[in-house]
Amino acid sequence: MVESQEWITQTRAAELKDMTLKAINALVLRKRIRSKEVYGKTLVSRADVLAYEPLARNKWSKKRAKTKKSHNK
Repeated sequence: MVESQEWITQTRAAELKDMTLKAINALVLRKRIRSKEVYGKTLVSRADVLAYEPLARNKWSKKRAKTKKSHNK
């Protein structure tokens, strides 16, 4: 069993998905992708990174948030 090919660095994950390192770190913190720590480095599951799709947002989410704020004045 070759486990080293299954886990990649967060930097490599960011390159694969054309995302920032900060965005990958946020996914790890929110448990959207599996991770493990090896010798002080956080590695992420390559399969989880490749399978990750952002959550769909509807067109009303931002407008609704703005409307709520304006009514509270």
